Amino acid sequence: MIIRHPSIQRSRGPSHLAVVRYQRGVALVVALVFIVALAGIALLSARSALMGESVSRNQLDIQVARQSAEAALRDAEKDLLLPSGSAPAGAVCPRGDDRPVLNQIARFSTACRRGQCSLSDSARLAADFSTASPTSVGEAWWPVAQGGQWNNTVATKPSRGSAGTCANFDGAVPLGTFTGTAAISGVARQPEYLIEPIRRGESFFFRITARGFGYRLGTEVVLQSYFLVPPL
Repeated sequence: MIIRHPSIQRSRGPSHLAVVRYQRGVALVVALVFIVALAGIALLSARSALMGESVSRNQLDIQVARQSAEAALRDAEKDLLLPSGSAPAGAVCPRGDDRPVLNQIARFSTACRRGQCSLSDSARLAADFSTASPTSVGEAWWPVAQGGQWNNTVATKPSRGSAGTCANFDGAVPLGTFTGTAAISGVARQPEYLIEPIRRGESFFFRITARGFGYRLGTEVVLQSYFLVPPL
């Protein structure tokens, strides 16, 4: 009596010898390996695409912030050139007797009243960025955490539709405050600028520092230019 195992088949070849054939699940293992490999490739591709999109979005945000800061530089130059008493269309605040600033250098202060900043040469030389703090006297254009005078409290500055702080606000000047320049749409915050007089002998020129913001408030670009006001 011969008992056949379910997994064993016997066949007779030419020599009538029994040949044992084992059934194995190789195809299933290979298929699973291919599935895992394809899933890994798909995940890596999706991650690479998302990373590329994130990099592109960040670059676009930086470019928006840079262009916004450029707009603030041009706005500061316009502020320096406009005569006092003029009322440009769309201006948030009236131009008081402290403008044009070329004739009012004495009104510049360390508090940067209405965006007009002044720091003595001795104080500028003594300022140390590495040890500066919010309460120390540093360069006006430094970050607020290092003693800068930007004034990040937006509510204390004039804005379109509210000019209640025009006469006595401290810190940077928001775009269009004294010039009527149209607001930039789509940015987290309007760009702003500070103006500092720089004396070299008997001559004055102005250092303008502007900062712009992108779609996100955390994206910030700071630019500087030096501007010599031509004789009026």
